[in-house]
Amino acid sequence: MADPVAGSAQAPAAVRRVEETMGTVFSFDVRGGEPAAVRAALDEATAELRRVDEVFSTYREDSEVSRLARGETTLARCVPEVAEVLELAAEAERVSDGWFSTAYRGRLDPTGIVKGWAVECAARRVAAAGATGVSVNGGGDVQLLGTPGTGRPWRVGVSDPLRPGGLAAVVSAAGARELAVATSGSAERGAHIVDPRTGRPAVTDLVSVTVVAARLTWADCWATAAFARGAREGLRWLESLDGVEGLLVTAGGEVRCTGGLAARLG
Repeated sequence: MADPVAGSAQAPAAVRRVEETMGTVFSFDVRGGEPAAVRAALDEATAELRRVDEVFSTYREDSEVSRLARGETTLARCVPEVAEVLELAAEAERVSDGWFSTAYRGRLDPTGIVKGWAVECAARRVAAAGATGVSVNGGGDVQLLGTPGTGRPWRVGVSDPLRPGGLAAVVSAAGARELAVATSGSAERGAHIVDPRTGRPAVTDLVSVTVVAARLTWADCWATAAFARGAREGLRWLESLDGVEGLLVTAGGEVRCTGGLAARLG
């Protein structure tokens, strides 16, 4: 899990919003822009998050994804976002050599990509309204756009999975117009990440994987895929991806990082 860390320098007034949906909490921290326009965009963004839950939730029998999985509708009859997400998921499966998948025990389940995609879309919707800095945190995964103030980067604290309340690292978005931080692991939710080869919970030597990339849609997918691969192969694979850095924590407390991660810490 990750949380934005505030700095001490002068910053534009913040507009903040919290929304509970999709089984988690989404928090917005928005800087700059015309306040009325920003608040209207926040209203639209939070309404869209609720709609995404209605469309994609695998816990709702009447959601479009549930009906699609049961063969009661077709992709062509679903709202366009369903095809968009499934296309992104297919790309994630290709890039990860199948270690990321939307097939959960033989049933369609795009849960692993939906939240990151939804957070990224929400952040971009608010930024389009004129905000100069946007941070959206969805259940610990964060999309950052712009800056919180002149000369001030967004900073995100990465929770230490083995020391509750502690930080494993602080990621800085200095020099980046957009940056995302996503963590997958077993420390808080138990063994919920599936090994696509077996359809069963992934058993690895890891307790968490944090991925830093430009877009949360991909950071979320890559963290899941790297965790399922295990420490050695997960680190090797993350090193092969352009613009992607990772921090992996093993059950024994060993911390492994990609070569370029140090430049993002601070």
